[in-house]
Amino acid sequence: MRLLFAGLLLATTTACTWVPIEAAGKAVRVLPAGAAPANCTARGEIVVTVKNKVGFYERNALRVQEELETLARNEAYSVQANTVQPQGAPKDGEQRFAAWQCASR
Repeated sequence: MRLLFAGLLLATTTACTWVPIEAAGKAVRVLPAGAAPANCTARGEIVVTVKNKVGFYERNALRVQEELETLARNEAYSVQANTVQPQGAPKDGEQRFAAWQCASR
């Protein structure tokens, strides 16, 4: 019974948390947190959320951060941005990103 429960829990946590990068998101670069980038126009803010816990199971913080970044890259297209920059560390599965339209690299 325990083995069945563990298998179901593992299947649930891996099936619902993987975030694929979309074609438009592949062209979006991610800057480190900090000062506003030069030669860029602000396009707004993107707020993204993923599950950081499944029941009592605390997800890997690096995996959560990677998924948040991927979601922000995917959303950048909707505000006509080609660059995102975190505005702080992830908290409780949520993170805010500044969206920028920057000159070609």
